[in-house]
Amino acid sequence: MVPPSSTARLRVRYSDIDALGTYYNSRALEWFEVARLQWLRDVGRPYREIEAAGYHLPVTEAHLRFLGRATFDDELVLSTRVQREGRAAVRFQVRVTHAETGAPVCEGYTIHAFTDAAGKPLRPPRWFLDLLGE
Repeated sequence: MVPPSSTARLRVRYSDIDALGTYYNSRALEWFEVARLQWLRDVGRPYREIEAAGYHLPVTEAHLRFLGRATFDDELVLSTRVQREGRAAVRFQVRVTHAETGAPVCEGYTIHAFTDAAGKPLRPPRWFLDLLGE
């Protein structure tokens, strides 16, 4: 089974832009977090529930490609796909585009380890493996 994709929408805030009038590069990772949390809600596993079950998902790797501008008040679409990464991790692949035109803004991924509260790696929970068809 291929895991479902998810979309989220947001508007570029004034605090997101830099002196050049486009989004500041570190904002992309914040947008990736919005996308990731929406994906988890969409598959019926809000992050609060994951933590309550004893799992944490710290970021272990991030990669970004900056493809275009986004300015104040632009509406963006964050599209997310997920795949397993090794034995105890997950990759959230995100593409950010303009809602009105579909023009690309940025894309990339974050990799997250499944861990306990002390940071010890854990195998992904059964529900996650089922979602991936494993």
